[in-house]
Order: sequence, then C-alpha cells, then structure tokens
Amino acid sequence: MSPSELGTYLRARRAQTGPADVGLPIHGPRRVAGLRREEVAQLAGISVDYYIRLEQGRERTPSAPVVDALAAALGLGEDARRHLFRLAGLGPRPLPPSAPARVDPGLLQLMTAWPHNPAIVYNRAFDVLASNELADVLFHDWSYSRNLMHVVFLDPTARTFYRDWWDVARNSVAGFRHGHSETPNDPRVRKILAELLESSPEFADLWTHYEVRGKGMASKRFDHPDVGHLTLSMQTFDVRSAPGQELVVYQAEPGSPSAQALALLGTLAATTRQARQVRQ
Repeated sequence: MSPSELGTYLRARRAQTGPADVGLPIHGPRRVAGLRREEVAQLAGISVDYYIRLEQGRERTPSAPVVDALAAALGLGEDARRHLFRLAGLGPRPLPPSAPARVDPGLLQLMTAWPHNPAIVYNRAFDVLASNELADVLFHDWSYSRNLMHVVFLDPTARTFYRDWWDVARNSVAGFRHGHSETPNDPRVRKILAELLESSPEFADLWTHYEVRGKGMASKRFDHPDVGHLTLSMQTFDVRSAPGQELVVYQAEPGSPSAQALALLGTLAATTRQARQVRQ
C-alpha cells in the first residue's frame, strides 16, 4: 500500500521537527536532524508499530485523540493541527471552489479611505482582487502579476524587493498550503500550484516541507526602488462576507523612517494619479 496523504504529512513534519523543538534531550550524535519514529510514538503515547503503519499508509483512520496527541508530539500550530485532522478524515469537509472574484463595495470604499495604509484583498489562490492606491505604488502597480505567489517566486526583482525573501517565501508557501487544504479542488488554486511546481525550484522544495500556517500579525522589510527601505507591520483579517477572501493592511511605526518613506510613497501615488487624470 502506498503512503497516504496523512502518512506523507507525518513523515515530512517529523523530518522538520528537531528534539529541541519538542523538549527532548539530545544524547550523542544523530543521523538526522528530525525526530525518530520511536520518539514521535513515545511523545504521542502510541506504539511504534502503530505509528509506522500510519506513516506507511497501512493505517489511515486514527482516532481523534490519537491525531490530537500526534499534533502535540510534533509541536504543530493550530492551523497545522486542523490540517492534520482533515487528512485523517476528522476535520471539516473541503470547501467548494471560491466564489467569483468580487469584493464587497463597502470594503472597497473603506480601503480607499486609508491614504496612509497600503491595503489589499486576496483569495485562496493569492490573487489580489482589490488594492488601494498606496498598495499599488508599493507593489510597483502590479507590473509583473496580480498574484502574490507569482510576485514572490517568479518576479526576478522579488529577491531585492523583499529584504528577507526566504522568510517571505516560506511563509507564503505555508499560507498557500493552508488555502489549498481548505479547497483542494479549486481550479484556480490548482492552476497556480501547477505553475509554481513547474517554474520555481524554490517553491517546489518548500512545498515538500508541508508547513501549514495562515497569515496573522507579521512584519515585512521592503527595499522599494523609489523610497528605499521600509519596515511595515501587517494585520490580516478574514472577510466574513466572502469566505476565502482575506484583507491585509500594512502600517509603519509612527514617526519612524519607514513612516516617512511611506508618506513619500503616498505623495508619489498622488502625483501619478494626477498625471493620469491630465492625460485623460
């Protein structure tokens, strides 16, 4: 019997979890950085043989207490824990494909009213469905693509635009897998996944790590060609009127050099808008 998705996920997460991550002492040299099967079994309170059967796909229906114990043994966060329950057939059923790409007019109006905060709305495929003027200028008017996964992995300027590109890439893949786990049959999500697996070796490698993590509070460092370095915090909100859509709002620390750079970016955005109005 071939390994199940559950077994593949357990094996990948075990390889990515070191003893120190789960409070185990290290005695002598180890062949691999990750946990051993017997260590996971011990931490989860199950037999080694049963855990091996799970990884090999010979057992595919663990109970909820066992899955919960495995999640704790591997130190999984809440998003990854829910993903593990889905793979074991114990979580919510996959959601239907995303609704048409329409953003609530009231939300669009609210985003427009934030002249000092870049804001975007994107879907599970990381397509940017809406953006305000300051976000457009921050992301170079989306000159490469309006898909954030394309921007991170396929845009040749990404590695200089994102000053911590590897961290951004890793978090983007974890977030994309989170959306994929909720709607694995969504045609747009599957299309983006296929494109990235074929075109980006870095994405293909990170995809094998099986990290699952939704976006939350974070900080990103940018190097913008017009205003230089910016460090922006970001808040992510689920759009309750459109499940699958998320709103991201960026903010600079008040009085900081990044706030000054963001203000300059806003001036450039206004100048660009006025120039377009004159041409029209």
